[in-house]
Amino acid sequence: MIKKRIIFIVNPISGTSGKNYVLKLIEDNLDKDLYDYDIVKTEYVGHATEIARGAAERGVDIVCAIGGDGTVNEIASGLIHTKTALAIIPSGSGNGLARHLRIPTDPLSAIKIINRCRIQAMDYGLMNKRPFFCTCGVGFDAFISQRFAESGKRGPISYIENVLNSSLLYHPETYELDIADIIEGNEIHKVYKAFLISCANASQYGNNAYIAPMASVRDGIMDITIIEPFTPLEAPQIAIQLFNGTIESNSRIRTFQCKKATIRRTKEGVAHIDGDPVNTSQNLEVEIVANGLFCVSPSEEGVPDVEERVQNFVTEHFKNMYNKTEEIIQENIRKSQRITKLNIDIIRKLQKK
Repeated sequence: MIKKRIIFIVNPISGTSGKNYVLKLIEDNLDKDLYDYDIVKTEYVGHATEIARGAAERGVDIVCAIGGDGTVNEIASGLIHTKTALAIIPSGSGNGLARHLRIPTDPLSAIKIINRCRIQAMDYGLMNKRPFFCTCGVGFDAFISQRFAESGKRGPISYIENVLNSSLLYHPETYELDIADIIEGNEIHKVYKAFLISCANASQYGNNAYIAPMASVRDGIMDITIIEPFTPLEAPQIAIQLFNGTIESNSRIRTFQCKKATIRRTKEGVAHIDGDPVNTSQNLEVEIVANGLFCVSPSEEGVPDVEERVQNFVTEHFKNMYNKTEEIIQENIRKSQRITKLNIDIIRKLQKK
């Protein structure tokens, strides 16, 4: 049997810690009868795209992203419209696309998905010609992505802190929206004062925050969610529905399905692409490209049932415990080394006396 070639690309500074542990798991658990593999570490922004594009040109079968949604976006951008498939070992702070594709956040389980090697086509999106694979948007989520990036802190706790500190200070903007709604079959031109407008290929932002619960990466359709301005008293209910996958039932929510959309705002400003902030013009042209990327993933996608959500929570809890434990161990090692060096210096000084 001819082995498949797979390259693992790791962003050493993105998302959570524990990357060395992931690399050891690959060494110990990747199916060597199926794969020949290499591991490459990125060195600068955009490097992952260059590596992925070069791998596709050489005919590599699979390129695997070890990192968060930013790393996934870079790698997938280098693989669109090629025969090389994307794989993911989630190691970021949100892992939106991986979670939508039901790729476990536990790295060993993610490697087992790669060993099964089920390759399927999926859609991707473009916002002003820039690829996105999970979500893009304007409004509060773009504002928060910028604050999150500027804070220098990663992880869900930092994200929640930014949301809580900023939600009451954020002023909704006015947008014009042009779409051809697939469900109703109508051309829509409307003006919305909106807290945010999200254009989704997949169902969630990350951290199981489901902004478009009905979205699929295999239907050739984009799901648009508009959250209209709401009062502080309504905020907790919206937050709960965002995380339990029922946000579409809220009276402040407007949803549409389309292939293309134009969003106009009063001035240029920040938007987000897969959670990363980008500065864009007044007009945003957003569209879905059907079946433009191959991906290694389970057959199911989207919002899991309640039992699976509980299991995911338990897995994530133990993963976070491991990462925290590793950080504590490494810090204790560093402290021990400092104390040992200090003791050696003291002993040398005493010997000189």
